[in-house]
Amino acid sequence: MKLIHIRTVSLAAIILVTALSRLLPHPYNFTPIAGLALFGAATFDRKWLGLLIPLTAMLLSDLFIGFHSGMGAVYGSFTLIWALGLVMLRKITVGRVAAASLLSSTLFFLVTNFAVWYGSIFYPQTPQGLLASYAAGLAFYNGQSFFLNAVLGDLTFSTVLFGAYYLLQRQFPVLKMAR
Repeated sequence: MKLIHIRTVSLAAIILVTALSRLLPHPYNFTPIAGLALFGAATFDRKWLGLLIPLTAMLLSDLFIGFHSGMGAVYGSFTLIWALGLVMLRKITVGRVAAASLLSSTLFFLVTNFAVWYGSIFYPQTPQGLLASYAAGLAFYNGQSFFLNAVLGDLTFSTVLFGAYYLLQRQFPVLKMAR
């Protein structure tokens, strides 16, 4: 019973901290959501919780940040990232976590920039318009690149989540997953 309580409190804390981190000032796309989706897919016994937690964190923070027309693509991207974690992180290694993080950034970039192009009046509905949408996501504005920030955020938060969990498992063996 104590283990269930520890996990419940941990999950609630993860949701709260993740949601709150989106409300703090941060570079565009430098968020913990993709890292949390990968972490949840790899570590939660009930795999669906690994998807529910990042989406709940997004929804809670979006209540304060606001909603926009591209929300379906954003939430869909994180669902795909979670699925990527299910496949790539059956065995957790540093290399697999790094690769999954980089792929998740790329996946998010491709899906959301496609959605921007598809629903935009700013980009023509041509292959050139699609390339312009992707180029805009790669470009630097005020010293920031949406894609580079996503890569750095995904690598940072994946490292923090998986690294902290590894250290916690060493300190508290009861947290080790049964595989």
